[in-house]
Amino acid sequence: MDIKRIHHVAYRCKDAKETVEFYQRVLGMEFKVAFAEDRVPSTKAPDPYMHVFLDAGMGNVLAFFELPTHQPMDRDRNTPEWVQHIAFEVENTDRLLAAKDHIAAAGVDVLGPINHGVFQSIYFFDPNGHRLELAANTGTQEQMAELKRVAPAMLEEWSQTKRAPRHTAWLHDLEWKGGAS
Repeated sequence: MDIKRIHHVAYRCKDAKETVEFYQRVLGMEFKVAFAEDRVPSTKAPDPYMHVFLDAGMGNVLAFFELPTHQPMDRDRNTPEWVQHIAFEVENTDRLLAAKDHIAAAGVDVLGPINHGVFQSIYFFDPNGHRLELAANTGTQEQMAELKRVAPAMLEEWSQTKRAPRHTAWLHDLEWKGGAS
């Protein structure tokens, strides 16, 4: 199989217009395309929807469905709200901090930056309750190579024990010693 890239990722929204305006105003995304149908093309079921597409940069597309005939949307209550999120990469930590200021000035509560050892992140919610993350990579090539090297062993250990392996504890050591910015 020769996957080129993710064509788009789609989520549900409460209000397509409000969602598009939020992503334009807060994240500077360009509104690209909208589709609206009274029937689902794949199933032919009668189910009117609005499907909007936003340019998330470098060929990445974020899409949303507004479904007016369905129960109001909600998040998965069996999953903590911090787990399911959409993460976007920014160029560096200076851009991350500038983005935080811009987002806060738009009236959105922002958490962070949080140091993850090889990247820093800020977190906030869109009008639909989707958690969003902006991340700036800070790790060296050597650190990233080490993370890749230990990933299979970590996964295997997790699979057997369901406890956090210690292969990457050094990430937190860097944070506590101020080694990663």
